Amino acid sequence: MKILLTGVTGYIAKRLLPVLLAEGHDVVCCVRDRKRFDTSRYNSNRISTIEVDFLKAESLKEIPADIDAAYYLIHSMATLTGDFEEMEAISATNF
Repeated sequence: MKILLTGVTGYIAKRLLPVLLAEGHDVVCCVRDRKRFDTSRYNSNRISTIEVDFLKAESLKEIPADIDAAYYLIHSMATLTGDFEEMEAISATNF
């Protein structure tokens, strides 16, 4: 199964990713900044990384079309400016 994993630098996704890989899934990790996520520590050829910002619809083109399942583990809580509730709605809608 090919799985899209968002929020991969967060607490839950960091624990979910090794489980998904151990179960033999191909995992596409969504990050806003590829430099903040090192895939080498997972020692797997079943992991890939794409840069996507769910607040920016134009970045969604990076998501592969052949995804079988997806985990929505993102939030806008770290954002210092803007309307948190509105940003959460945009992210969820774009997801």
